[in-house]
Amino acid sequence: MTDAAVFRETTAELRTQALPLAHVSLELGHLSMEDFEAGPERLRKHLARVRPWADTARTVATAGGRRPRVSTCFLVDEYCTSCATPAALLPVLLAEAERAGLVIDYLARESGCAVADGVPVAEGVQARLVESPPPGSDGSRPPVGQTGWLANGRRTPGARTAAAMADAADWQPPAETTARRHSVFLDAELWDERDGQRVWSCSFLAAVWQLARLGLLRHLGEPVLQPVQWTVGEDFPNDWDALPPVTRLNPSAAPFSAYRTCSVLPSRLLPVEHAVRVVLDQVDVEPHALNQVRERALRECLPVPEEISDRISYVFHEGP
Repeated sequence: MTDAAVFRETTAELRTQALPLAHVSLELGHLSMEDFEAGPERLRKHLARVRPWADTARTVATAGGRRPRVSTCFLVDEYCTSCATPAALLPVLLAEAERAGLVIDYLARESGCAVADGVPVAEGVQARLVESPPPGSDGSRPPVGQTGWLANGRRTPGARTAAAMADAADWQPPAETTARRHSVFLDAELWDERDGQRVWSCSFLAAVWQLARLGLLRHLGEPVLQPVQWTVGEDFPNDWDALPPVTRLNPSAAPFSAYRTCSVLPSRLLPVEHAVRVVLDQVDVEPHALNQVRERALRECLPVPEEISDRISYVFHEGP
């Protein structure tokens, strides 16, 4: 009897790695370089506004008598703008957080939501977009993969002739697919091209950020945007690229990813986060990752919404 060769497809060997999960991932800020350049006073005001809501989020997480696992994170937008170095900015941020009575467990770079450790994270999410065709759609519009635009309903049809443009009866309004009586239509730009390079929008990178915090991002079965422990007391680098995409600052922190997310943000980011929800409603999330979260939630007797966008929540505060 001879040994028979066994052939397997490479994809058959892939296993989706599970992740530990906190109950809530609490975002304490998503600030641009302009916010940092405004000085410590701007950070101080922001974190002072965040503190009461952070306490409230922890209180809500204790519902049911469980001991909450809440991790905190902070996103720095250094993707499209030149900025001061981590060595100059981060000690100030951490000092102001401590002054406000807050602990930042995880620090993330927005550029890591585009590419992290050589993995094209944003491109991978874009490839999983499945546009929801609105009623009456005829398929004449190019898909999101070509246009870079994603809507939550039917766009206004383009006028075909000058005569049609002059006839108000030919005009049709846009319509939200899941409107309740009246529409709130949104058409979001996910990227543009500059000098032949694709530049991802803040809205799309923020959607990638939410998927990472929910533990739903994988590349070839491996999780991406996972935190790297920073040595306590070590100086921060002078180059943002020398900093991991996600840095774990607190060695005793709860897991980075969580069943739910809550973000405390300035109100100027509300339009961006509306676009985030439109994106999340049309992403075909990796099914094994979804099942892992669902099964873990059942074991912990935790209710987790089926819709991804229902797992995220916000507090928008006044001010810049």
